[in-house]
Amino acid sequence: MRLLITGATGKVGRNFLDRVLSDEVLAGWDLRVICHNRSIEPSERIEIVQGSFADPDTVSRSMQGVTHVLHMAAVKESPDLAIDVAIKGMFLLLESARTSATLQQFILISGDCAVGHIFHEYDAPITEISPRRAYEGCYALTKVLEEVMVEQYQVQYGLNGCVLRAPWIMEKDDFRFALSLGEDQFGGPPWAELIGEARAADGARKSAVPLMLSASGAPLKRNFIHVDDLVSAITAAIGNTSARQSLFNIAMNEPVDYGAVAAYLAKTRAVEAVRIPTPFHSNWLDNSKARHLLGWRPKVDFEALIERAWSYRRAPDDPRKIWYPG
Repeated sequence: MRLLITGATGKVGRNFLDRVLSDEVLAGWDLRVICHNRSIEPSERIEIVQGSFADPDTVSRSMQGVTHVLHMAAVKESPDLAIDVAIKGMFLLLESARTSATLQQFILISGDCAVGHIFHEYDAPITEISPRRAYEGCYALTKVLEEVMVEQYQVQYGLNGCVLRAPWIMEKDDFRFALSLGEDQFGGPPWAELIGEARAADGARKSAVPLMLSASGAPLKRNFIHVDDLVSAITAAIGNTSARQSLFNIAMNEPVDYGAVAAYLAKTRAVEAVRIPTPFHSNWLDNSKARHLLGWRPKVDFEALIERAWSYRRAPDDPRKIWYPG
């Protein structure tokens, strides 16, 4: 078996390769990765193809003899680049997969931005049949289009596709700094725009955490996923006949409740919380389909997410990088 991986140098890609190379997962499989701006060290099991998967020749060379594709590459730098990579590159990969004599499965890693995560209101937890309602911006649009392209290749050509839809992916101390009110905040939203610069600065001086309130006034609930759990979902899906032509929500069993996070940190670390009204909505992905059909179980709940983040000590040469399909 030969697995082609895009996005191998990103957060999920690096962790996936570490898992595959260190465990018996996919033992005996050959791994091929497409590298463009960044690269990884080749090894006995890893073959490097240098180039962009928006280039037809690169895709053609990369797909030779491939049995499985794991497509994780994503771009947010500019609309032009996002469309070039997400749409043109996706089309080239799918066309090559469609005409391949060896391909058995095509897996796409998508994100909850395709359903708008906290920007749109839903009546119930978001399932795989909930309508797609991306929030503003080109990146969220590309995730919708990628999911639809896989679906249509399944309908039109019988492609054995699988989409794993994940929320914001955490590792190491990401979650701790996602809750920072200071300039070292990881990701968003921009707190000063919600509560003003003075309150945000005061909260940062106290090392307080945000207790976001939804548009209804209740503590906000939203999804995260630890990278280890996403990697285990990927390995559960590869070669799994129950994954055929299916979309799966890959998220924690329960949403992260900002009220519960504030209470836990107050109890365990005497951390203060700043209540922050927002226009956002409590939404989360229902992962029951993945648990039932793939036999997958996430292991990191919100308490484990906190404990891992607060205990991690990041090296100076290991900067935080957002890899956020959601």
